[in-house]
Parts: sequence; structure tokens; C-alpha cells
Amino acid sequence: MRKINPKIVILEEKKLIGKSKRMSLDEDSSQELWTSFMPHRHSIPNRVDDLYYNVKVFDQPFDPDHFEASTTFVKWAAVEVAQHEVEEVRGMESYLLRGGMYAMFLHRGPASDFNQTLQYIFEEWLPSSSYDLDDREHFERLTEDYHPADPEAVEEVWIPIRALVSDI
Repeated sequence: MRKINPKIVILEEKKLIGKSKRMSLDEDSSQELWTSFMPHRHSIPNRVDDLYYNVKVFDQPFDPDHFEASTTFVKWAAVEVAQHEVEEVRGMESYLLRGGMYAMFLHRGPASDFNQTLQYIFEEWLPSSSYDLDDREHFERLTEDYHPADPEAVEEVWIPIRALVSDI
């Protein structure tokens, strides 16, 4: 795995509209979630841009050392909007993505290689950085033309972080 240097970003909270589903890696229904969301994406009013958010909300603080494939989380397929007007979009829900400090990595390549990027982030970069995981949403941001099988695909991987507390 090649070294990936993240960009450290202070993110403002974001208003999202989309669909959500509880799942685990063992019972991954991401394709079903995105298939139900995509036909309605252009009917969402007040979109800020053409980007898509693949958000994971964990019930307990995410710990890569104790994460099991059976651990459940809520996944969102969503877009950012200037204001929440869910009633205009049938079957959609609103979600407020909390702001804060994030490490933003670029995953290059097909989605099938995504675990290699996560492995690098959590096993190499994070332990040697001056940051710790924060208990907020993890998400990926994708472009309109993103295709998971494309060997040239690029997606942003956003990991919530906080500065390590000094013992001094």
C-alpha cells in the first residue's frame, strides 16, 4: 500500500437529505440503499453541489481494533442541501452531519480495493499521527460520475479525528 497523506479539514456541519438503512458488513445492503436513492436524487431541492455522501453512523464509538463484521451501523446515501425540505421528496429523510476536524484521504481505484485504504489509515497512518479517532460520522464523498468498478475511480474518505491530548 502506498503512503497516502491526508488533508486535515475543519468541516462545518452539513444538512443532508437521503435514505438510510441499518446494516453490518456481514449483511451489507449498500447496493440496495443506493439503488433506492439514486432514481430520486435529482428531485431533491436546494442541493449545494453534485456530490454524494456515503455516511456511516456507529452506535458505539468506532474502534478499528474491536470492529466486527457483525457490528451494526446506520448507512446513509445522501446529498448536501442548503435547507432541509424533506416533505418535498417522498421517502427521504434529513440528517445533520456534525462538523469538526477530519482527515480526508483520497482512495484511488475500484471499491474492491477500499479495505486496503482503510487498513492503511487505521493501522499505519492513525497510530503514527498526532490524532485520535473522534466519535462522529465516517463518510465518503463521491462525484456524479463515480463508478465503484472503475480502476481510475477516486473517492474522498473522511475520518473524524481530534488532536491527541498531551500528558503535560
